[in-house]
Amino acid sequence: MRVLNWIVVDLEKEVFSAKINYLTVINEEGVADESLFPKNLSPEKIVDMYKIMLLARALDAKVLSLQRQGRAVTYAPLLGEEATQIGSAMAMGDHDIFVPAFRQHGVFLARGMPMSTMFIYWRGFEEGDIMPKEVKGTPIIVPVATQLPHAAGIAFAQLYNNTGAAVVVYVGDGGTSEGDFYEAINFAGVWKVPLVIIVENNQWAISQPRSRQTAAETLAQKAIAAGIGAVQVDGNDVAAVYSETRKAIESKKPMLIECITYRMGLHTTSDDPTKYRPDSELEAWKKKDPILRIRKYLENKNLWNEAMENEISEKHSAFIDQAVEEAERFKPDPRSIYEHVYSYMPDVLKEELAEAEANNFWQGN
Repeated sequence: MRVLNWIVVDLEKEVFSAKINYLTVINEEGVADESLFPKNLSPEKIVDMYKIMLLARALDAKVLSLQRQGRAVTYAPLLGEEATQIGSAMAMGDHDIFVPAFRQHGVFLARGMPMSTMFIYWRGFEEGDIMPKEVKGTPIIVPVATQLPHAAGIAFAQLYNNTGAAVVVYVGDGGTSEGDFYEAINFAGVWKVPLVIIVENNQWAISQPRSRQTAAETLAQKAIAAGIGAVQVDGNDVAAVYSETRKAIESKKPMLIECITYRMGLHTTSDDPTKYRPDSELEAWKKKDPILRIRKYLENKNLWNEAMENEISEKHSAFIDQAVEEAERFKPDPRSIYEHVYSYMPDVLKEELAEAEANNFWQGN
């Protein structure tokens, strides 16, 4: 500052400040803060959430086993991230749309994706990535963060057409370091589209720890620069994730929700986390297991018991086995590799198709 004619002139002032709030509703001992508990989350619905979380974990174990047997392709386990996925998915309305990355198997289950179709995908057939209309989702997207601009565009379409639907998109902590992420949140902030970005901060982007991805104290704060709301939640607390996702959807405004969780398994089946991750870290996070936490809560409320656990485990096992059998009976139509390449089939492909049909080579004959 300087003095002009004995008048003090302040040449420096604060023009912006912000904070990130953090929410936990149910603690690691299964005890809930009733003042924070979502009013519209009924006992029946939270039991349903727990059942789907159990199903997601059972599915995870099954696909991992099939992959090791050569009966499934590369797979990205969701172990440890069930609360983030199921809590956010169950907060969506029937008309809302979700845009996944490649690990959101729990979201697909919660949204009603046929499990046999999911297994068809993991057998390596693209027919398993065709979304039924009632699921209201886009196909699995593997390239990191490229789904975010798609989601922003879909959200803009909902706003433009006044559908009332929100779009929920998923990205990992590593994805928030990509240019696609920043472009999408900037677009969302400018146009105020109904986009909810769920950041599954599972602490590792393949072998890179979160600390190597960014120097930002939180991932949530990245949204503030784009002019959109942001909050951080306990991603292993299904009630907290549900609460913030539901509020964001109802606001009809762009919002980023950073869910603090942990990838307890492999990045994918081609990965070995023991090469870069200390066992002590994994053991510490096992105590925060989202399924263990919600089970403690349900037992404290007399909503769950051992007999119910055994019964649902048997049902899930039979359900998954049936889905695998259906998927392994599936025979793809090889004509699709010729028919969906161009808007019309050129002569060279017609000749190849004719030869293929004559020899029936794709069936191994």
